[in-house]
Amino acid sequence: MAEIRSRRAVVVGAGIGGLAAAVALHRRGWEVTVCERAPGPTAVGAGIVLAPNALRALDTIGLDITRALGGAAPAALGLRRPDGRWLRRADSGAMTARYGSPPLAVHRAALADALTAGLPGGAIRYGTAVTAVDGVDAPAGRPVVRTASGELGADLVIAADGIHSPLRRRYHPEHPGLRYSGETAWRTVLPARGPAPAAAAETWGRGERFGVVPLADGRIYLYATAVVPEGHRPADLRAELLRRYGTWHDPVPALLEWIDPAAVLQHDLHELAAPLPRHHRGRLVWLGDAAHAMTPNLGQGGCQAIEDAAVLGRLLAGTDAVGVPAALAAYSAARCARTDALRVRSRRAGRIAALTHPLAVAARDVAVRATPARTVRRAMDDLFGGGG
Repeated sequence: MAEIRSRRAVVVGAGIGGLAAAVALHRRGWEVTVCERAPGPTAVGAGIVLAPNALRALDTIGLDITRALGGAAPAALGLRRPDGRWLRRADSGAMTARYGSPPLAVHRAALADALTAGLPGGAIRYGTAVTAVDGVDAPAGRPVVRTASGELGADLVIAADGIHSPLRRRYHPEHPGLRYSGETAWRTVLPARGPAPAAAAETWGRGERFGVVPLADGRIYLYATAVVPEGHRPADLRAELLRRYGTWHDPVPALLEWIDPAAVLQHDLHELAAPLPRHHRGRLVWLGDAAHAMTPNLGQGGCQAIEDAAVLGRLLAGTDAVGVPAALAAYSAARCARTDALRVRSRRAGRIAALTHPLAVAARDVAVRATPARTVRRAMDDLFGGGG
C-alpha cells in the first residue's frame, strides 16, 4: 500500500465536538491545528450526560472516558412530578445490560481537559479567531484559513464553531438560521456539600423542569428550564428560582439554597429552524451545533457532536488529500438524516415536557406512567443506536 503523505486539518473551535474531531484525526495520522478564539482553556458549561452512543463513539475515537477522568457517575434519568411522585424510574442495570453502559455524567471542563490531553502540545491555538475560510471548492487546491495572526493551509477544514457558526452563515446564506424553542435554561454545578442525591432525576411541572445529576466527585449538576419570552433575564436570580421551584420535592429546595447566582449560566434554547442541505462543502465540513443545533431535551447535543467526530475520523482514516471531498460527502450521507431526526424528536419532546395547561399536564403525566416498557426500550434503541 502506498504511503499516505502528511495530511493537515484545521479545526475551527475547541468545544467538545471540535476537540473530539481533532483527537479522532490525530490518532489516524493527521496533522491537526485547532483555532480557538478564547484566550485560553475555559470551564464554560456545567455538566454533560454522555449517553451510551456517545460513549461508544469515544471508544471508537480511542478515549476511555472513565479512565481518563478517573470515574464517572451513572446518570440514567428518572422522571418525577413536583410533589415527588415518580412518573418513570430509571434502571441503570437494565441499560448496562442492553447498551454496555448507562449514561454517565461528567463536568464539561473535565471532558474538554481529557480530550485536550489526547492532542500534541501546541495543537490548540488559543486567542486565534478565524476571520475567513477560502478555497474550499477548489478541486485540486487547499483551503486557506485566515486568522488575525496569519494564514493556515489545510487539506480539510472542520467547522466546529458553535450554534451561531459564522462559517454556516457564510456558506449557507439562504438558511433561515436559529429558532427559539420558547424556553430558557439555567445550569450550574454545586460543590460537594453534604450527602448527594442517590440518583439522577428530572422533574416535570407546568412549563418548568428541574434536573438533579450527581457527579462522581460528589458535586451536583443542576439544570432548570422555564417557558418565558426570549431574552428574559430575572433581576434576582435566586428569588426567581425559589419562586418557580422552591416548593418542589426534596432535595430541590435545599439545593436551591446552596446555589451561587454568579455561577449559574443562563441560555435561551434554540435549534436550527431547518436542516442544512448537507454537512459539507468541498473540503469544509460542519459538525456539532454548527451542523445540527438541537434543543437539549434528549440530552443529545454534545453526544451527536461526538458521534460526528467518530464518523469523520473513521471515514478519513485512510483517505489521502485527493480523496477528502468524497469522504466528506460520505460523512454528510451518514449524518444528515440521523441528526435531523433527533433535532425534530428533541423539539417534540420539549413541547410535551413544557406543557402548561393543567389538563394537558395531567394527561401527559398519565401517558408517561402508562407507556409500556417495550415502547420506552424501542425509543432508547433508536436514540442510543449510533456511535460512529
